[in-house]
Amino acid sequence: MEAPQEDSHTPSNPIVFPPEADDFKEVTYLQQLKYMDKDETPQIPRRSTRYSASTSNNVPEAKVNSSEPPTVDDLLVGGGPISLDDLISSFPGRSSQILHIVRLLGPLNSPTPPLFIYGDASTGKTSIILQLFRHLNRPVVYSSCRTCYNHRILFESILNQLLLHPKNASNGYSNAKRCERPSDFVNCLREALTTVINNLKEKSEKLISNTMTQGGIGNMIYLIFDNFQLVREWDKSSTILPLLFNLYDMLKMPEVSLVFISSTSPDTFYSNNMSYVEPIPVHFPAYTEDEIRQILLRNQPNPKLYSSFLDVALRPFCRITRQVDGLSTAFKPLYEKYCEPLKNKGDVPSEKTKRSLFIHIKPHITSSLNDIFKVSSLTSVESDACKEAKWKGSQNNKLERFEEIGELDFHMSTSAKYLLISAFLASRNPATLDASLFDSKGGSDNRKRKRKASQKALEHKESFEEELLMKGPGTFPLERLLAIFQCIVSVAEEPSDEEEQRDDGLGVPGGNDGLMNNVLLQLSTLCNANFIFKGKSCPIEGSTRYRSTISEDLALKVARSLKFPLSKYLYRR
Repeated sequence: MEAPQEDSHTPSNPIVFPPEADDFKEVTYLQQLKYMDKDETPQIPRRSTRYSASTSNNVPEAKVNSSEPPTVDDLLVGGGPISLDDLISSFPGRSSQILHIVRLLGPLNSPTPPLFIYGDASTGKTSIILQLFRHLNRPVVYSSCRTCYNHRILFESILNQLLLHPKNASNGYSNAKRCERPSDFVNCLREALTTVINNLKEKSEKLISNTMTQGGIGNMIYLIFDNFQLVREWDKSSTILPLLFNLYDMLKMPEVSLVFISSTSPDTFYSNNMSYVEPIPVHFPAYTEDEIRQILLRNQPNPKLYSSFLDVALRPFCRITRQVDGLSTAFKPLYEKYCEPLKNKGDVPSEKTKRSLFIHIKPHITSSLNDIFKVSSLTSVESDACKEAKWKGSQNNKLERFEEIGELDFHMSTSAKYLLISAFLASRNPATLDASLFDSKGGSDNRKRKRKASQKALEHKESFEEELLMKGPGTFPLERLLAIFQCIVSVAEEPSDEEEQRDDGLGVPGGNDGLMNNVLLQLSTLCNANFIFKGKSCPIEGSTRYRSTISEDLALKVARSLKFPLSKYLYRR
């Protein structure tokens, strides 16, 4: 249920590339699906989806050296026919998106405006689109902007598929046409599409003349651009993005439609310098906990046993991520550990067995979560005491510690907390005042002369706060974030847990490579958890910009858990 990935096993007839052909290791997904040796066991192609891996019996192996010449049928998604009901049942929680896309594509030979499929990673976008065209039995040209990592490779990959030109040893792994300029690509693309569409029309006429009403593939052809968000990182993205978005209008061919698949919304591609007909957006939301359960339970040898495992492990992990591929990877070793006390994994566990398995797996779940984030795990007595204290509004000092721990649903490692505070300060404070807010030792300069604020100053402060509220948090480069991080860590109080101090690298000088590597890892994790937003590169500075997305209340809670004086470092007029 995710974007295509490489197969984990080696096919029986591996494709061998010469050393000089490293830049041309492009065997298309559709060509690999199409060629099949009937005497061999079907294999999963190199560029396959998680869905096709689960239904490998229907996916034939690529046979590049086939004696049969390629035809327009090679542009169809292989694997045999699939009904709409089977397609919907294969993707739990995606029936509304599937039916909506079917309605947008319309019946056979219906002109379709460009579609923009977007959603988080591992939400089934690519798998559903490919299997949907397999159900509709319509020709497509699939290109991934991840494997086609620049515009020239993307252009040549599309032309190779349209011109039915598989790269193999017989042609020296060369492309059908070398195409680097966008103008050349548009001209070559129009010629190739005209040839393919004429072939499709001839085939349709033959089917009609032979009184065959079934098996037609129509005259439409669809260009699919997967991982489209990566185009923004290309060198000539300012030229390629308008070209691809305007391609539908430039071609003026009603038999051609475009499908963009991206992990970011269409708003991230908008620019004042770009004018184009906006594609129809189709959003794939993140899976719910119940939908993830249905997906993970598919193809399990003992669904009842695995369901009892998910009862224990799924909820705490869903608080961190809802990506199916990440959860399945994390659950594989945990499930093996969960089944260790069992003599037979095929037995249906009783309630007594479930309780013993829960006691066995609980510490392993906690240690697995503690790799980056640690879910706060209060005992049942402490949790009840905390809830009772909150309900009564009691100020009893005995329960104050429980209330403080219960303020956060989760807590991070110490270095991640300091990094989160650093990002919050970098977003809230003006960059020009970093030198005055932090002295040479990393502390806040409190030697400012205090004076009574005038009425004009108070009014100016209120207007500034309103302006700040309207603008929202600002962006900052990585260098500024690391500088603030080093300043506040160097004067922070020592952690009470010495083992956590060693793990987090605090107390080590700021130039230590281990600390910096840990910080970059924590930054990547915080971005994936949406605590910090990673934006595009600044056109002036040329560096990636970040922005803190947490509220001031959450920042104060994190600072309070570290006993860090956040208010001393937060700039206020």
